Parts: sequence; C-alpha cells; structure tokens
Amino acid sequence: MKLGIIVASTRPTRVGHLIGQWVHERAVEHGEFDIELLDLAKFNLPLFDEPKHPSLQQYEHDHTKRWSASVAAADAFVIVTPEYNYGPPPSLINAFDYVYKEWNYKPAGFVSYGGVSGGLRAVQMEKQTLTTLKVVPIVEAVVIHMAAQTITDGRFNGNELQTQAAKVMLDELLRWAAALKTLRG
Repeated sequence: MKLGIIVASTRPTRVGHLIGQWVHERAVEHGEFDIELLDLAKFNLPLFDEPKHPSLQQYEHDHTKRWSASVAAADAFVIVTPEYNYGPPPSLINAFDYVYKEWNYKPAGFVSYGGVSGGLRAVQMEKQTLTTLKVVPIVEAVVIHMAAQTITDGRFNGNELQTQAAKVMLDELLRWAAALKTLRG
C-alpha cells in the first residue's frame, strides 16, 4: 500500500515539515507502506485555477497534473495539519479542491498541531470536506499541543504517547486502505 503524507502548511516559518519528517520516520518503522512525502509548499499550487471541474479530470496545468498523479498514486493519507484561526490552512483546502476522483475511497489519518487545542478544530472541519471527496477519515490520530515548544535543534521528537498513537493510526490506515481498495477497482 502506498501512503501519502501531506504536509499542509506552506508558511515560511512553519514547523509542519519537521512534524512531517517525524511521521515519515514512524511510517518507515511501521514497515507496511511505500511512502511519499507530499509537501504542499513544494507543490506550490496557486489558488484553484483549472477551467474545468475536477471530476472531469481534464487538467490543463502541469502543477495540477503533478498533484493529481500524487493523490491518485496513494492508497491512504496522513494529513499533517496546523490550525489557522479555528480552521484548516487555506493551502490544504485548496489542495483538496484541485482534484476529485483521485481522493475517492481512500482513508485519511491526521497528525494535528497547534497551540493548546493541538489543531483539533482544524481536523473537525477537514473531515467534513474529505467526506464529500469520498475519503474515510479515521478516528485514530496524533495530536501535538503547543507545537512550537516541541522543536529542539530543528527537529520534532514525539513523546512516547504520540509515537504509540502514530503506530495505532498507521495500523488502522492499513486496514482501511485494504478494505477500500475493493471499491476503487
């Protein structure tokens, strides 16, 4: 199974890419996925600019074609997401909106981070959008409270509880990915 780890924040001062690296390491340790790190800052998707509806899959722009191929290739996702003003980062919602069928019948887990809420409010809103894309958001997740305080020497080091939660989430993603694959044909 192929796992796409989506790093949602594109801010220049973000910590999401450090957390994304930590998730990648946990997925490598898990050993059951072929893993691709999908950093939205590197995809550099402009505000949605395709002239035709995403469900038609008639993309005109190279950035959309690259994004479409990456989303289509994944069997499951881990979304590494901050919380911006009680909600998701606009870069993530924009990325969700770029494609449609490529998302269908795949599970998503969340590694959320922020201040005291740990990004949980953003995840609640993201789940609503994902279900419209026929993505199954799973319950198992990793929550990182006060994320800025968890970075040492340019690295995020999850605690024991977060590390265990990541394993449980990856186990569950694997189950769901296998079950939903039958719907993708």
